[in-house]
Amino acid sequence: MRETGKATMRRLHDVRFAVRYLVGDGIDIGSGDDPLLLYQELFPAMRSVRHWDLPDGDAQLMAGVPDQAFDFVHSSHCLEHLRDPAEGLRNWMRILKAGGHLIVLVPDEDLYEQGQFPSKRNFDHKWSFTIHKHASWSKGSINLLALLERLGPEAEILRVELLDGTYRYGAPAMDQTMTPIGECAIEFILRKRLPEEIARMGRLPPA
Repeated sequence: MRETGKATMRRLHDVRFAVRYLVGDGIDIGSGDDPLLLYQELFPAMRSVRHWDLPDGDAQLMAGVPDQAFDFVHSSHCLEHLRDPAEGLRNWMRILKAGGHLIVLVPDEDLYEQGQFPSKRNFDHKWSFTIHKHASWSKGSINLLALLERLGPEAEILRVELLDGTYRYGAPAMDQTMTPIGECAIEFILRKRLPEEIARMGRLPPA
């Protein structure tokens, strides 16, 4: 289903997407048939969005895309398809300008895979994701908090949220993303710190 479209309906109720996160010139990695560009008029500060999908190259490497090229980087349900999500995130941060935002959606392993991995709902999923667990039933499980920590001091974690607002915990086992409302995902948002913020160990007001 159209996961970016579902996310847009939710994001319209949070002013930060319109005035901070989706601002300037961006790139939509793994844009598919539901690209962020379709919703550009709903986020007026979003000047342009470049599509990036399989014909453009490996999303893990982003080869040919210069460092600090974009004000924001958006990706909906692409990270789980990469061979090495950690390298993918490093390159997504590489092409992001200092002060810019990285907005990413991944499926939550409990809500989406529901105890089965390799995934029976998407055979190309190479990993499953959870915000944090001490142990997981999935042999391909990635703790997001541990993964994001590996990005180092330039990655300011603004948000890591389980998107279960439209999830029906009492429903029989099924792919709820196939419904018009179910997200079954985790959304995380990072801000790339400015060099001076890293040096003084915080985003502090001017002297």
